[in-house]
Amino acid sequence: MTMLDLGGVSLYYNVKGEGTPIIFIHPPLLTSANFRYQIDELSQKFKIITFDIRGHGRSSYSVQPITYPLIVEDMKRLLDHLKIPKAFLCGYSTGGSIVLEFLLTFPDRSLGGIVISGMSEVGDWYLKRRILLASSISRAGAGRFLASVISWGNSDTQETFRKLLKEALKGDPKNIEQYYCYSLIYNCTHQLTRIDFPILLVYGTKDKSFHSYANLLHEKLPISDLKFLQNEKHQLPTKAAKEVNQLINEFINVHC
Repeated sequence: MTMLDLGGVSLYYNVKGEGTPIIFIHPPLLTSANFRYQIDELSQKFKIITFDIRGHGRSSYSVQPITYPLIVEDMKRLLDHLKIPKAFLCGYSTGGSIVLEFLLTFPDRSLGGIVISGMSEVGDWYLKRRILLASSISRAGAGRFLASVISWGNSDTQETFRKLLKEALKGDPKNIEQYYCYSLIYNCTHQLTRIDFPILLVYGTKDKSFHSYANLLHEKLPISDLKFLQNEKHQLPTKAAKEVNQLINEFINVHC
């Protein structure tokens, strides 16, 4: 198990493949295991870097509260450790917000971004209620129930479910709750015009509550390409892995 010491916090990470580096960012409760299909396929052409955010999966508990600035600083330190000067960033769901935060904070370490089912802010009550509910369940100590529901929702097979659940159950409830809560207050929409990097935006046609976020990002980002996957919902890295991987492959080949 490969760990990076961040001054009292052990950050689990994995590197597979050679070529243009892409670092993947997962949403709350889930872990780097959510990108199992990206690791397997895209590592044949690119250097795929995955990690478990502090307090998630195999990474240790963080005394510092989980915030997006803390996560992007950890990502920078991971890139420093791996001696990678610049990378593409790929985030799923709230991980997409972290892609935007990294591009804004460390543009000199960035090649571009890939936002999968993501957003620059949580601006509607439906999504806010879902996040608040997940946060409350985590705070109440019902982590196994929450992990089971979210792992099942992101699973295409029983094997995937078992893998996602096993890793999700290793996380710390407090850090998971902090990650959920920070997503409710984060808002970089007013800064999107500053992101002068190519951005690939990928959403499912059935994920209708996220279409407003997709269109907002496409409108505000100076260089973006918006793709909708037909008959797909929110959980694209696992449930539409082939299509997602093809779009990432094409995007990187054009912009690197």
